[in-house]
Amino acid sequence: MKNQKNIILLIISFTFFISCVSKKNILYIQDNQTIDINKITLSQNTIQENDILKIDVTSLEMLASIPYNKSLAVNNVANSLELMQLNGYIVSNYKTINFPVLGEVSVEGKTIQDLEKYLKNLLEIGGHLIKPNVMVRLLNAKVTILGEVNNPGTYTFTEKNISLLQAIGLAGDLNIYGNRKDIIVIREIDGQRTTTNLDLTSASFLVSPYQNINPNDVIIVNPNSRKVKSAGLVGDISTVLSIASILLSTIILIR
Repeated sequence: MKNQKNIILLIISFTFFISCVSKKNILYIQDNQTIDINKITLSQNTIQENDILKIDVTSLEMLASIPYNKSLAVNNVANSLELMQLNGYIVSNYKTINFPVLGEVSVEGKTIQDLEKYLKNLLEIGGHLIKPNVMVRLLNAKVTILGEVNNPGTYTFTEKNISLLQAIGLAGDLNIYGNRKDIIVIREIDGQRTTTNLDLTSASFLVSPYQNINPNDVIIVNPNSRKVKSAGLVGDISTVLSIASILLSTIILIR
């Protein structure tokens, strides 16, 4: 009888142990007090080929700035993202755009802010416009999020910058099987592809070049050990409980 109780306690303890998930594997940014927030900087993304840009030019003489803008048809969908993309400036494989009046303009190595200043100087110094103002916006920025998140997929965004955590939020956060210590970010800049592994339980990623998302980044959330084990022979916790129940019943019947 004593041995039987010991076996029961052993099975219960084992089941409880494998069902527990340490909060160290779940909580985000557990050591945030170790990071100097002054060192957290927003990365500036350079314009890449096949980017679609919306460029608006204004000046003191509004009529004079009309030739430097692409016109949109005035209708109910004039401000839709799809129509703006069709009417936008597509960056060529040579990192150039064909700008009205100015012709072919190089955007190589330039950020959105750099291009705004560059076009403004061209228009002003070249005597095209008086005190021009240039606004540039990227229309086809997107991020792909795969793996152990609640809503995997490709998401578009129109903000100048979004953080890694904001991107994960678009996918509905990691599910319980997501390994927060093993997040892969795949990034391509000027034809060079890089891959890095990030640990979201540590604040160290906040001061890395990957704390902000670049357009066309791919984020992969790997499964944790619990999910990996559930794909094996043992199965998930319900399977383990079933096996434990059968073993316990068998032991009782034998005795």
